[in-house]
Amino acid sequence: MNQPLGYRKPTPGTVPVLLFPAYKSTVKRAPQKEPATVEATLCEVTGPQPTAELFGSASGDLTHFDGGEALGERIIVFGRVLDDQARPVRGALVEAWQANAAGRYANPGDRHEAPLDPHFQGVGRVVTGPEGEYRFLTIRPGAYPWGNSYNSWRPAHIHFSLFGAGLANRLVTQMYFPGDPLLPLDPIFNSVPDPEARQLLVCSLDLASTRPAYALAYRFDIVLRGRYATPMDE
Repeated sequence: MNQPLGYRKPTPGTVPVLLFPAYKSTVKRAPQKEPATVEATLCEVTGPQPTAELFGSASGDLTHFDGGEALGERIIVFGRVLDDQARPVRGALVEAWQANAAGRYANPGDRHEAPLDPHFQGVGRVVTGPEGEYRFLTIRPGAYPWGNSYNSWRPAHIHFSLFGAGLANRLVTQMYFPGDPLLPLDPIFNSVPDPEARQLLVCSLDLASTRPAYALAYRFDIVLRGRYATPMDE
C-alpha cells in the first residue's frame, strides 16, 4: 500500500455542496456552522489493512447470487484507483452497490413498485491490484423514482466506497453512464458545482475491454485528490 494520504482540502467546486436546495434533504441535514478541523493522528491513518475477507465473502461478480444468474444487461465496470500524481493505489478495498435492472435495491427499505431479482444482491467488493486496478462484472442498473420532488427520477448509477490504509479513511462516490438524459435533471449529480468535475463522475464506454457477445465494458478511474480528483461525498 502506498504511504497514507494526509487530509487536504479539495479544490473548490469539485465536491458536492452540503446545502443544495434542489436536493431537498440537504436543507435539513446541512451543518449550520463551519465544521471544526480535527487533525488526523497515527491512529486514524493506520490500522488493520482492509481486505475483502475482513468484510465478508462478496466478490467482484455481482451477476450470480443464490444459485442463479441475475436478469438484465451484463456490464463490466473497471478502472484504476490513483493518487494526485497518477500513481496507483494498491491494496485499497473498493465496494460497489446498486439497484437491479428494474431500478430496485435488494433492501427491505426500498418500496419501489419494481420487481426484485432473487439472483441479484447488488453488492460487490474487490481489493485493488499492483497497478491500482479493480474490476466488477455486474448488471446495468435501472433508473428509479425518488421523493425529492414530483415525478423525480434518479439516473442509472453505481455507488462506490473506498477504504485506504486505515479503516477511518473512507471515500464514497457515485458513477453515472454517458448520455443519460436524466443527468441534467438530477440534483445529486448537479450538486457538484464545477461542470468539468461533474463529468469525472461519468464512466466511458471501452470497447477494447468488452467481452464479445457477453458484456459491454465501462471504464471509471477514481482519483483520490488533486485538480482531477473524483468528486466524493463529504
